[in-house]
Amino acid sequence: MRKKILVIEDDIALGDVLIQKLQNEDYDSYLARDGAEGFKKIKELKPDLVLLDIILPNMNGYEILEGKKNDSEISDIPVIIISNSGQPVEINRALELGVKDYLVKAQFEPEEVLVKVRLQLKKDDNHSPTNKQTGDTTSQTASVTLNGKKIMWVEDNDFLSDIINHKLASQGCVLLHAANGQEALEMLEKEMPDLVLLDILLPDMNGFEILKKIKDNPRTKSVPIILLSNLGQQSDVDAGKDLKAARFLIKANVTLDEIIEEIKAVISETTK
Repeated sequence: MRKKILVIEDDIALGDVLIQKLQNEDYDSYLARDGAEGFKKIKELKPDLVLLDIILPNMNGYEILEGKKNDSEISDIPVIIISNSGQPVEINRALELGVKDYLVKAQFEPEEVLVKVRLQLKKDDNHSPTNKQTGDTTSQTASVTLNGKKIMWVEDNDFLSDIINHKLASQGCVLLHAANGQEALEMLEKEMPDLVLLDILLPDMNGFEILKKIKDNPRTKSVPIILLSNLGQQSDVDAGKDLKAARFLIKANVTLDEIIEEIKAVISETTK
């Protein structure tokens, strides 16, 4: 069955581009250019996914999310935000209202939206009762809790850092953040986290160099490391594996929920 996707976007050019891209991918796509119309279409169409702008005429994105959250018939429909703003307070508010991902208009290409759409719909298919797959990470980690776990992330992108911070905080983690390699290595020895989420492209040294230093240090070598990067070539994945990274995740190819599930899976593996 073809998936239904609703785009709620008042930017005429962006709305038309997204609809065309979605149609080319064989999705049933629908467009609403103001918030009130969009909320009405969510209730009428019950789409498989909503792409939602925040600043809209008649009813803004937050009002739509709040209305959706309070309506049991549509509350579970996943939403990806597409906004002009990447301010932490706005990201946090959207995440608290249950959005699955958050994209800033100035920082993405339409093709990246399609990647997020595919990932979210695939995730929903895999987790549906009729499509539960053996080896599904979510089912394996359903009983794993991150509450009280000390999680450190090394990331110099403020936007991504804010999203990860909020997502980890919602899991009850003890949060540690470093924006560069030297800061990460110094913090690591003092704090000894349960897991490190490590970017590769950093200002002072790259993630592979940091990972090697961590694994060469007898005090820190047992700390599990998840590489999270924009780099996705096989040579990069192989380099991470050779340096004993627990996982290699490509930023554009994972949702926030999947990052959390991978963290749970790695912690579960290392505590057995």
